[in-house]
Amino acid sequence: MIKIIHALTYLSLIFISSSSLANKKPFTAEDLVSMERIRSATLSPDGKHVAYVVRKTDLQANKGLTDIWLTRLSDNQTRQLTTNHSADYSPKWTKNSRSLYFLSSRSGSSQIWKLDINKNALQQVTQFEVDVSSFKLSSENNRIAFSAKVFPDCNDFKCTQSRLEHLKNQKSSGVVYDKIFVRHWDHWLDQTQSQLFVTELNHKGLLKNNKITPVSKSVNANVPSNPFGGDEEYEFARNGSAVYFSARLQNSKEPTSTNFDIYRVSIDKPEKAINLTKENLAWDTHPVISNDGEKLAYLATTRPGYEADRFEVIIRNIRTGKISRITQNWDRSFNSLQFSKDDRSLYLTGNHSGIKALWKLDIKTGKKIQINQEGAVVGVTVSDDKIVFAKDSLKSPVQLYSSDLDGKNQKQVTFNNQNKLDNIAFGEYEQFQFKGWNNELVSGYVIKPANFQHDKKYPLAFLIHGGPQGSFSDHFHYRWNPQTYAGQGFVAVMIDFHGSTGYGQKFTDSISQNWGSKPLEDLQKGLAFVLEKYQFIDGTKSCALGASYGGYMVNWIAGNWQDEFDCLVNHDGIFDNRMMYYTTEELWFVEWEHGGPYYAASATHEKYNPANYVNNWKTPMLVIQGELDYRIPVTQSLATFTALQRKGIKSKLLYFPDENHWVLKPANSIQWHKEVNNWLHEFLSAD
Repeated sequence: MIKIIHALTYLSLIFISSSSLANKKPFTAEDLVSMERIRSATLSPDGKHVAYVVRKTDLQANKGLTDIWLTRLSDNQTRQLTTNHSADYSPKWTKNSRSLYFLSSRSGSSQIWKLDINKNALQQVTQFEVDVSSFKLSSENNRIAFSAKVFPDCNDFKCTQSRLEHLKNQKSSGVVYDKIFVRHWDHWLDQTQSQLFVTELNHKGLLKNNKITPVSKSVNANVPSNPFGGDEEYEFARNGSAVYFSARLQNSKEPTSTNFDIYRVSIDKPEKAINLTKENLAWDTHPVISNDGEKLAYLATTRPGYEADRFEVIIRNIRTGKISRITQNWDRSFNSLQFSKDDRSLYLTGNHSGIKALWKLDIKTGKKIQINQEGAVVGVTVSDDKIVFAKDSLKSPVQLYSSDLDGKNQKQVTFNNQNKLDNIAFGEYEQFQFKGWNNELVSGYVIKPANFQHDKKYPLAFLIHGGPQGSFSDHFHYRWNPQTYAGQGFVAVMIDFHGSTGYGQKFTDSISQNWGSKPLEDLQKGLAFVLEKYQFIDGTKSCALGASYGGYMVNWIAGNWQDEFDCLVNHDGIFDNRMMYYTTEELWFVEWEHGGPYYAASATHEKYNPANYVNNWKTPMLVIQGELDYRIPVTQSLATFTALQRKGIKSKLLYFPDENHWVLKPANSIQWHKEVNNWLHEFLSAD
């Protein structure tokens, strides 16, 4: 009888478990768009609290709303600090850990505010005539450095405000340019410039007076850089007497140059900026000052004009000027750095073999500790005895984790979206490796369909990343998330072909001037590998999808691997290398990738030009494009669609008049996924 009871109990557990799995729903685009997003986490100096921004989606208003939250690390007690339902973001702690400064649009423009976390007392710090776009506190909290867009010849913010009003009200609309850039990323450039300013605070943490010192005006450059630079590009000296910032000059060479330098400006002599890195004609950025004030650490490349060059870590002795290339022999490229409180170590992040890794590096010995073995670390902040880092994965959006300084005793701090995640059936995934071009090892990921059944075969969504020096990796992507395809009943496969990041700089370099050769061979061999290894993939039903370089590759596949796929999806993909060169904005990219300007290196531009192979096209294609994409202009996708239609190939064009290189608006993202999924189901679903 006891054995029977045990057996019945076991069967009941199996039934409950199976029922639980069956009740979970596949991941959808609506789930993706509505997920709360954590960012900008910052650990209090005393190590007791972490403040961070949570973005929630208002589908009715078709926008994201950001507020600041606080978690006490001793017991994970969490509370929402701001509830204004506007843009509250970029929190910064005061040195006593009692207050936060942050940016908010609650007053009608973006200004700096201060919040006492114990009293919930809120004060507006700045009321400038222009928007504050970023800011940083000095270590003694007696000064604020901030950035704002102004007209360079204006002496105050009122001048900029008046001129903008005048331009808005004038009847003529023509704009005259005498040099490129004329547009960048998703906007046409006006005559304004992002500049850096410093103002003083009184003992209450509010503005001491009306004096505002422009500290970057003597350098003709956008500080921070346009279009994505932020407060990581500038830093106070430890004693607050100077500011360090990274900048590229706004001259005739700007569209072909990656020569960013790090400048030092004394606040009492702002008219003179000292270039600390003028010997390096490549990229110097992300200045960070050690806690003892004696060292400047920053990231630097060595090859001018190459945006995907390896970013090394440089440490400069501030007193002597002597530099040390402490990661010179470590074949990884880094994207962030931070000193430990004792200045003996650096915390570094960067792509690493299909993940986004966090390391602790001992500066003196070179010993390194890898903190995470999976997922994607997208931010880290440090106190005396602990670190807090933000990490996501292919099955989870960003959560915060804490650990000791060596990454031990890791503990999850936030549990946003947990109710949703508990009810979603994600596809299981694993990393694989195979021999690609030249028999060199290539990696990829396979993501099984949600609610996977072992005795069933599934159609394939073959995803191709952009960059081209990029990687999808073990990362919860908000535009190209393979779990949305797994939720539709497809297997998703992602190949980190030659040119991908995180596998050594030689591997990354190998795609330049080889856009259509090595990567294509990797994709072909990778597909053959997964079809042989994973018997649940139905090789007779497949579709290739990609954006940016991935969209280029879709066009290249259409002409050079035209018998493999049942359908194609091309988002913002290059059709004609010739016109891409003459209409894109950042010329350093296309000149490096194809060996020079088109007029001087037309052979290499044309060698892998998709437009030359349209005669071979026959595969149905969905083409997607944003009007505000100035990286790969709309005419590229229009040309693709024209070629398809003129040849009588089944095709559709999805056009967004209000999106750039990415699809950012919630409703547009849902529509994007709906159209893509319908296209895949049309060609890949069972007959």
